[in-house]
Amino acid sequence: MEIIIRAYEEKDLPQMIEIWNEVVEEGVAFPQEEQLTEKTGPSFFAAQTYNGVAVDASDGRLLGLYILHPNNVGRCGHLCNASYAVRSALRGYHIGEQLVLDCLHQGRLHGFRILQFNAVVASNIHARHLYERLGFVPLGAIPKGFRMKDGHYEDICPYYREL
Repeated sequence: MEIIIRAYEEKDLPQMIEIWNEVVEEGVAFPQEEQLTEKTGPSFFAAQTYNGVAVDASDGRLLGLYILHPNNVGRCGHLCNASYAVRSALRGYHIGEQLVLDCLHQGRLHGFRILQFNAVVASNIHARHLYERLGFVPLGAIPKGFRMKDGHYEDICPYYREL
């Protein structure tokens, strides 16, 4: 599998919505509970500062994606935030790592100075290990900050990295 990371195109939207909804449905990483639809998906992605997609060069299939957008406004507008989604069947192939690395680059290109993650679920150890390996600084934990799909609460761990 040859992975290419590029900006999303309109033709990618059905697969982006599918991948995004898979993570939302799992209920263990994204705070969203509402699934994107053919109507809401395009405006959701268009509202982001940048959307990157991981594509298999051999067949054009989307493997994963990320969204990048401001984390705050005004005097804190130089902080950005991002979310990453990889098809569940393809996790473990370092697609997420390539998405994060591209996101760091795009964040700088778009004038941001810090990438901050507000709510990494403590039990999401693969994401946490990746972020720490890539130089993100953990800022502690917020007890019971995330309601899992089954209704129990888990801690969330904010992270940041200077761009």
